Amino acid sequence: MSKKVLIVDDDPDVRTFNEAVVEENGYTPLLAANGEEGLTLAKEHIPDLVILDVLMPKQSGVRLYRELQTDKNLKGIPIVMLSGIAKRTFLRSQKALTEFGGDKVPEPEIYLEKPVEPEELALTIKKILG
Repeated sequence: MSKKVLIVDDDPDVRTFNEAVVEENGYTPLLAANGEEGLTLAKEHIPDLVILDVLMPKQSGVRLYRELQTDKNLKGIPIVMLSGIAKRTFLRSQKALTEFGGDKVPEPEIYLEKPVEPEELALTIKKILG
């Protein structure tokens, strides 16, 4: 059975692009258009990797990242942040949430800024999943 990659992005074109890269490299994509859908799918399927956008409606990638990092069943899942937002802005938002009583969460190991080349995304996925 192939490894599952959860793709969480509100932009349908980005989801389609990421889905194609994931499938072309032999993995099974799971698609979510926002953080709420992403969390539901993560709990249902326990993916091997999450590719996560930062700015989305309903529940942002900032909050979903925090939930994935603090949930005892999900916190071991590798996360690739893939966003048009600079990494330092994302880290500031995490710091602010921590200051307002949230759990401290680690920085994402991999943070890619959009647009990303398909080869770079594929290499990143393969590095994590083998």
